[in-house]
Amino acid sequence: MTSCPRDTIAVADTSTDTSLWHRRLGHMSEKGMKMLLSKGKLPELKSIDFDMCESCILGKQKKVSFLKTGRTPKAKKLELVHTDLWGPSPVASLGGSRYYITFIDDSSRKVWVYFLKNKSDVFETFKKWKAMVETETGLRIKCLRSDNGGEYIDGGFSEYCAAQGIRMEKTIPGTPQQNGVAERMNRTLNERARSMRLHAGLSKTFWADAVSTAAYLINRGPSVPMDFRLPEEVWSGKEVKFSHLKVFGCVSYVHIDSDARSKLDAKSKIWFFIGYGDEKFGYRFWDEQNRKIIRSRNVIFNEQVMYKDRSTVVSDATEIDQKKSEFVNLDELTESTVQKGGEEDKENVNSQVDLSTPVVEVRRSSRNIRPPQRYSPVLNYLLLTDNGEPECYDEALQDENSSKWELAMKDEMDSLLGNQTWELTELPVGKKALHNKWVYRIKNEHDGSKRYKARLVVKGFQQKEGIDYTEIFSPVVKMSTIRLVLGMVAAENLHLEQLDVKTAFLHGDLEEDLYMIQPKGFIVQGQENLVCKLRKSLYGLKQAPRQWYKKFDSFMHRIGFKRCEADHCCYVKSFDNSYIILLLYVDDMLIAGSSIEKINNLKKQLSKQFAMKDLGAAKQILGMRIIRDKANGTLKLSQSEYVKKVLSRFNMNEAKPVSTPLGSHFKLSKEQSPKTEAERDHMSKVPYASAIGSLMYAMVCTRPDIAHAVGVVSRFMSRPGKQHWEGSVDICLCFTGASLKLQGYVDADFAGDIDSRKSTTGFVFTLGGTAISWASNLQKIVTLSTTEAEYVAATEAGKEMIWLHGFLDELGKKQEMGILHSDSQSAIFLAKNSAFHSKSKHIQTKYHFIRYLVEDKLVILEKICGSKNPADMLTKSVTIEKLKLCAASIGLLA
Repeated sequence: MTSCPRDTIAVADTSTDTSLWHRRLGHMSEKGMKMLLSKGKLPELKSIDFDMCESCILGKQKKVSFLKTGRTPKAKKLELVHTDLWGPSPVASLGGSRYYITFIDDSSRKVWVYFLKNKSDVFETFKKWKAMVETETGLRIKCLRSDNGGEYIDGGFSEYCAAQGIRMEKTIPGTPQQNGVAERMNRTLNERARSMRLHAGLSKTFWADAVSTAAYLINRGPSVPMDFRLPEEVWSGKEVKFSHLKVFGCVSYVHIDSDARSKLDAKSKIWFFIGYGDEKFGYRFWDEQNRKIIRSRNVIFNEQVMYKDRSTVVSDATEIDQKKSEFVNLDELTESTVQKGGEEDKENVNSQVDLSTPVVEVRRSSRNIRPPQRYSPVLNYLLLTDNGEPECYDEALQDENSSKWELAMKDEMDSLLGNQTWELTELPVGKKALHNKWVYRIKNEHDGSKRYKARLVVKGFQQKEGIDYTEIFSPVVKMSTIRLVLGMVAAENLHLEQLDVKTAFLHGDLEEDLYMIQPKGFIVQGQENLVCKLRKSLYGLKQAPRQWYKKFDSFMHRIGFKRCEADHCCYVKSFDNSYIILLLYVDDMLIAGSSIEKINNLKKQLSKQFAMKDLGAAKQILGMRIIRDKANGTLKLSQSEYVKKVLSRFNMNEAKPVSTPLGSHFKLSKEQSPKTEAERDHMSKVPYASAIGSLMYAMVCTRPDIAHAVGVVSRFMSRPGKQHWEGSVDICLCFTGASLKLQGYVDADFAGDIDSRKSTTGFVFTLGGTAISWASNLQKIVTLSTTEAEYVAATEAGKEMIWLHGFLDELGKKQEMGILHSDSQSAIFLAKNSAFHSKSKHIQTKYHFIRYLVEDKLVILEKICGSKNPADMLTKSVTIEKLKLCAASIGLLA
């Protein structure tokens, strides 16, 4: 009699005998387990004592084989790739697949498995796999060995390989031995999968999950042709670990989040382990009651009880206090996955990121020491931030929120059909129908609720330029424009409303004849052979943004709005005693105006023409929170939530804050880039580019105080070193009800870049005392003096001032001559006096533009004390006192 899970729940870390590890390793052979033991991969076992395994006999028994001759594997990756298609399966998988295709690299014997619904999917699958492995390795496939199946010949497969320089080796009909590696791999996959499935007692519907798990384990098991090395280690060069492996089909107690259960419900549910998901999700489980696949990482495994023993499992799981339970260690799941395939597996993260390098020096403190984090930082972040969004249609139907996703898809289809986006017709000869897919997103609303959104997206990468599209450029509103208008809102106490366009791209009219297959789940009965002729634009089409913008721009002109020349996504309309400004960022709109009646009238006009969602008073735009205090005449832009997410992402929540963005002791140069293989390997695991990109977005939106620091560290994106990483808080911009006076500040360092000896230009412009535009850039030329560097910087700042002046004029806020403050008396003198001088004769003509601006009285250059110039922080590292002074003078509030 099988023991009840209640009696065995205490054995989260179960017996580590040979039998248990045999099952964890997907019924690996005795020889394979002994090789792993000899390599030190199974430290919990002292010896291999093998008993008869009935599941292995049932799943693997074969005839006695004849003597075979060996063959030496190829020396280089992708020099030879073996492939074979298995199927059709008499039973469809959970995702609806009936085939799988394997790709085996001869040099490492690593196998990738993709699950397919039709043979015709082989070609597209090969192209995706080819792109992935060639990008990963930097090498190209030289030879592809397959059988003589039609799937490798028809549909352009042979022509594609010839064009790509790939030699195809096909077997002679009736001699499968010539493709022995792939044939043998398929047999091994099926035998291991069959043994695991039979031992677990799972039905044949789970064959794809078992094959996927078998491939994962085969890549981590000794390979005879590779002298018992592990394929995954040979391929990736990284050590493979086994502590996260569990027995396929075992009972699993999966924790349920508090928002998904009532206070009286059990904290865990009993599901069954059916494989290793990608790094985002940890493990994959089968929810027997709701017939769905679930991904989770908060789990306790009972490897003594299998799916076949489920009659002993109580439907309402025993409550488990997570704080006292030992959870499975997921550290090794960030090494690399085995395969990507159809609905079964979606993603592949190939390297473990090591963020253990300290970001700041932390002193010893007397605080209580916390227990160490159990999970690797990147995996912890990915699992923490995942919203559980399905990756495809079949997954959405199996999701625990399937009813919400179905409703979201129905809403999307109602919008598409109501907008007469397409009509069904036969596909003309010579035309190709584009494919599409459903994309699912969970959006957090302003009130804290969640909105389930499904969007039908065309696979625009299938379009051909000149046939399916021509022009694709579409403007978006500049960040400087948004800040400028918000400054006007604060200064004049204007109303600020926000609108969102539903399915914005669907409103664009197409100029080309495009066809698309019918969406999955909504194929019209009796008309399955017809395709959709697109009458309106769709998300995913290359021309979709441009067509939407053209449609919107035409409408705004029709109702009397003028498009600003300074920014083509800013529209303005003047009335007798008021005006309205509208900003467009793809499908988000901000409307500012002095009359709420005029704004409401515009909302009605827009809603009559387009499907709109009225969000009321603006609360957030492009990830920036808008905090309005009309009584005190202030408006703040904050990215506190974004900053917190960035800190969480890079495991810096507990890091000690630093007083300045980039300490003066940091002297960064290319000499600090990795020189040894060990250093390069270490830095390859650090998400340097991702971190800089995250900081750059904050800098562009609300954080001019970090502009110089981000500019410096971004110079080493191609080859970052440890010092660069170490060099890499809630602050907001506050607009007040001050006058709309435009002021500029400019500065330059001299030869500050150690590698190129170029100088840095920094400028910031304020409107009513708050920063609306700023920059910190390395100059394009090497200057010969401080004066010349400051002179070049003044020209760059002058160009920005002219743009801002013109923009404010278009908005009806005409300025007097702009004042540009510089702390270089010599540069000011050089700009005001055009007399020939031996020390300035070499300066390029374009940098004398500042002289023209001064002579025509378009800009006034004024001297400012260097200690009071806020642009100082944009060109060099400054002290904390100077940083606070600079930040306060441009409206940055801590």
